[in-house]
Amino acid sequence: MKRSRMNLLCAVVAVVVTASLTSRVDAFLVQPPPGRNQQQRQQQRKSRQPIHFAVNGDPPPASTSDTTRDITDTTTTASTTTTTTTLADRVRPDFDILHRTVSDQPLIYLDSGATSQKPRQVVEAVDDYYQRYNSNVHRGAHTLSREATAGYEAARDKAAQWMGARSRDEVIFTSGATEAINLIVQTYGRQNLRATDEVVLTVAEHHANLVPWQILAQEIGFTLRFVRVDPETGELDLEHFASLLNDRTRMVGFQHVSNVLGFINPVETMVQLIRDTAPHAKIVLDACQSIPHMRVNVQELGVDFVAASGHKMCAPTGIGLLWGKLDLLNSMPPYQGGGEMIDQVTLQGSTWLPSPARFEAGTPPIAQAVGLGAAMDYMESIGGIDAIEAYEHGLGEYLYEQLSAVPGISVLGPKTNRAPLAAFTHESVHPSDLSSFLDMEGVAVRAGHHCCQPLHTELGISHSVRASLSFYNTRAEIDAFIGHLKETLQFFDNLEQGGDKDDDTTNSDEDDFVPFV
Repeated sequence: MKRSRMNLLCAVVAVVVTASLTSRVDAFLVQPPPGRNQQQRQQQRKSRQPIHFAVNGDPPPASTSDTTRDITDTTTTASTTTTTTTLADRVRPDFDILHRTVSDQPLIYLDSGATSQKPRQVVEAVDDYYQRYNSNVHRGAHTLSREATAGYEAARDKAAQWMGARSRDEVIFTSGATEAINLIVQTYGRQNLRATDEVVLTVAEHHANLVPWQILAQEIGFTLRFVRVDPETGELDLEHFASLLNDRTRMVGFQHVSNVLGFINPVETMVQLIRDTAPHAKIVLDACQSIPHMRVNVQELGVDFVAASGHKMCAPTGIGLLWGKLDLLNSMPPYQGGGEMIDQVTLQGSTWLPSPARFEAGTPPIAQAVGLGAAMDYMESIGGIDAIEAYEHGLGEYLYEQLSAVPGISVLGPKTNRAPLAAFTHESVHPSDLSSFLDMEGVAVRAGHHCCQPLHTELGISHSVRASLSFYNTRAEIDAFIGHLKETLQFFDNLEQGGDKDDDTTNSDEDDFVPFV
């Protein structure tokens, strides 16, 4: 019988704080007299050689160990070895962080769904702003202010083009997608929703597209309705979705791509259903997991608002995008009051500028916007979004196939029509344990509910592990991740089998293993 996570970790004690920041993970272990299992694990780690991540054909370091693996994609014949250059091979030199080690192992970063890494070109663009033309925007005639304004507004032009906006005035800079959705809720929503209205969301929504609506619903009294996930397909139940739409529906919000299940919603089909059945409803699309990975044209999709984050598309943190139809934006009240967003101010009252200034009160995220512009320039320079989408599509399929083949692993979501991410569970090992042990091998994955607690409740689980990809990842990294995952699962299996034997004996503590904290 499998032990629960609590029983498995009941022997864990707090670890002493290590004095050296560069010490190995062993400094984070309680060190009792080693039993046989512990000795075997320590010997296994000592004998393991670092993995060499070859880029652009660089050879691995010389080693006599057969555990050393060169994880560049190669095709081997009897006499030659041919290296296949991929998009990741070409871009990895631009990402310094991808060449660091974690626990003396090369970093395998599989958490781009939480935030992407930033290429050197983006970091340098932000640094250049601070070093050469740091100034406030829209407020000065001097050279630095003009240059800062030009950099800030150039990023808006690039974003408008990236999203297929009709006008640059439809693009509003926010601190992130969360603020973008809150802005919609607290301006258009507060102005237009009534107690008799209904707002349709889905059980798969990120908390950022759920909690703001709940807060406003508690105040105004409108009804929230939620589209189910089809347990057979792992995607939204479109029949249930259609059944929730009616004349009382005033707002509909949903993700373009699920950040847990990985499905890609048929936005155009859903929009048509809404327009036919609930013609007065406005549509909010959460594009955080789509806009970095596939072409998103707001005019073709036909929605009314789109929220996206910059930090998931190689830009700095602290910058997000809100796109809205211009007539809607100019009909909405301000989100915040202050400088920049006003037309005229008297002691008796104030009037507002049109979009986008109306929604960008105060000093905006100038350096972050410059970084966002540099990120879009960078992604265009490596082939553009179509090349990125094509490469990541194949990579995502490979990740799903390899994960699905691991015994005991259940991958959440559909088998096809997926974005380059995969959340999964194991039949006996807790997601947090998997994530912690994989981190000891240099693998960065995310464990938790991924800001989707209601979805996990709907699925009958509390947490999951998520591996999410970007264009700088390789198949070889996926192979290494799967290898480390199998080793970790085998270790827990051996531990549990040993523990079951100990349960039948007395005073048998020689084989006890103290897990990592």
